[in-house]
Amino acid sequence: MQLNKLHNINIDGSKLRIAIVLPYFNELIGMELLENCKYELLENKVKPENIITVRVAGALEIPFACREIIAKNKPDAIIALGVVVRGETYHFEMVTKTTYKGIMNVQLATGIPISFGVLTCDNINQAKERASATGQNKGKQAAQAALLQTRLIKP
Repeated sequence: MQLNKLHNINIDGSKLRIAIVLPYFNELIGMELLENCKYELLENKVKPENIITVRVAGALEIPFACREIIAKNKPDAIIALGVVVRGETYHFEMVTKTTYKGIMNVQLATGIPISFGVLTCDNINQAKERASATGQNKGKQAAQAALLQTRLIKP
């Protein structure tokens, strides 16, 4: 099943508490991811007051933020958003691998699903296409993944 077919699945998010973590880095594209993500959550009846957004400096700060959000706010799921664009150095690989592994470790240790909506792109144009509501809409897909995962812990 493709995630963009979620409209065929009935997920009532009215009782779910969802946190979104978004870095300030690559702000414009990140904000588009956030808007599309929130729109999808609202479309699936998640109440606006049950959506919290936490901003962090960059992608490397996401895993720590997720762990702290889980400890303090006890959400049903977290959506990690962000944009990492390849540069001319090895930094891209270090950031993406470390962020991914950190997020995976937090969700496995806590039992709270974390949807990985961090774009890892070769250039800004790829990132824009993936973030756009008229493109691949990865913000929407990250929200859908989180909603699907909540069904594992709240059937």
